[in-house]
Amino acid sequence: MKWVYATTSFVLLFVNLSPCRAAFIKEADNEETAKYWNDMAEKTLKEALKMKPNNNKAKNLIMFLGDGMGVPTMTAGRIYQGQLKGQRGEENVMELDTFPYVALSKVYNIDAQVPDSAGTGTAYLCGVKTNSGILGLTAASRFGVCKSSYGNEVTSILHRAKKAGKSVGIVTTTRVQHASPGAAYAHSANRDWYSDNEMPASMISDGCKDIAYQLVHNTDINVILGGGRAYMFKSGTPDPEYPDSATQQALRKDGLNLTDIWLSQRKNAVYVWNKKDFDSVDESKIDYLMGLFEPKDMNYELNRNPDMDPSLAEMTEKAIKILSKNKKGFFLFVEGGRIDHGHHDGRAKQSLTETVEFDKAIKRAGEITKESETLTVVTADHSHVFSFGGYTNRGTSILGVAPGKGTDNKPYTSIVYGNGPGYNFPNGSRQNITGVDTETNTYRQQAPVPLGSETHGGEDVAILAKGPFAHLFHGIQEQSYIAHVMAYAACLEPYEKCSIKSASLIMYPSTVLPMLTVWGLLVILW
Repeated sequence: MKWVYATTSFVLLFVNLSPCRAAFIKEADNEETAKYWNDMAEKTLKEALKMKPNNNKAKNLIMFLGDGMGVPTMTAGRIYQGQLKGQRGEENVMELDTFPYVALSKVYNIDAQVPDSAGTGTAYLCGVKTNSGILGLTAASRFGVCKSSYGNEVTSILHRAKKAGKSVGIVTTTRVQHASPGAAYAHSANRDWYSDNEMPASMISDGCKDIAYQLVHNTDINVILGGGRAYMFKSGTPDPEYPDSATQQALRKDGLNLTDIWLSQRKNAVYVWNKKDFDSVDESKIDYLMGLFEPKDMNYELNRNPDMDPSLAEMTEKAIKILSKNKKGFFLFVEGGRIDHGHHDGRAKQSLTETVEFDKAIKRAGEITKESETLTVVTADHSHVFSFGGYTNRGTSILGVAPGKGTDNKPYTSIVYGNGPGYNFPNGSRQNITGVDTETNTYRQQAPVPLGSETHGGEDVAILAKGPFAHLFHGIQEQSYIAHVMAYAACLEPYEKCSIKSASLIMYPSTVLPMLTVWGLLVILW
């Protein structure tokens, strides 16, 4: 064995393998010993024994929503992130992996075993489960029926936080009127009513407002960052970034300029639509920021122009710096929305790249907030019919090909989808991917059932939490439980009468003991 190690070192020297690769070989050697695993487990056990519930009142609340980020996506994202660093991948630790408290969330809608993002958004943001396709309403309302929404409205934790005096914000890589962020402020019988352009005339006559209109009028939101310019301006208005494109023009039929209305109703407010103006915003001088960087959804990270559009991490940092000026704290909703879209497209590389970017935003938020006063929750609204397997060897590219072949004697990728646009059976037999580069940005993994868009999955998803009352996330819970824990931790409706002390009011032993000593001396002298 000693001779083998020496030979390994010799090879490393002369083929000029990277130091990282050399470290991996050494780690692989260590992994073959019992000591390696016993030491690791003992260290983890000692850290677990030190864990104590944080019962401080949460000053700040942050919800990170990985749209479509089921457990298989989290695992594949972890491997992919590690491989991007030059690691084998499986041993990588994402930022979200470091959260100490974990639970599972049951994601079904009232009328659906496999949910959509509107029904789930209403659950985790408003604390009430509802039907598919419906935002901010109970299941007593009916999809697409305006009048059924009256009297069935439910309020989100964002709205309740604002009512309690906190600053609030929304950050997303989708359009800001999309289902997930929309559940934070809108009450709509149809998630697709982005503007009045998408609404039937009869629904408008019945008094319902489109989601973009509600974004500006329902709740006083301090920070709004994402896509969705097209729904904010008069129909036919050229887009500032794509002035010659008719398909990117604004869509509103009522002639309103919602950004101007939003600005006119607020002091110290700024609207931006590009990275240059975004970067020039001085967080110390403004209280409101709306940034809409694309006509509809923002571009995938792999397609993003960094000179024109900020990243999710950059938007998250900007939002926190603005919101954290409020002494009463803040609520921030951050969505990695295009994780979901990559899966729907059947393009795993797009989805996993979005997952990695999502993790970067989580990490940056943790760096600029205090865990002692900030409850941070990471979860998903639903999963996808996405999986990986095939008995691949350790360190195999997560986007690569499995070592064996199917019974049709053709290779297959480790990642597959249960259905979707990846269906490719020319002449009745599966496409032969021999020689095909499966790691390009646009490669679609194979699927056995032909659909224009791959579907959601119905299994439970993870809830990860840290900060005040994070320990209340335990076991398997209804998705609606998430909003209730966050409301309780911050003493928001319906738990506004809670008697939780804030971290700043709690005296720790390091401060209590010296005070007791002083008082003891005074008593003795007296």
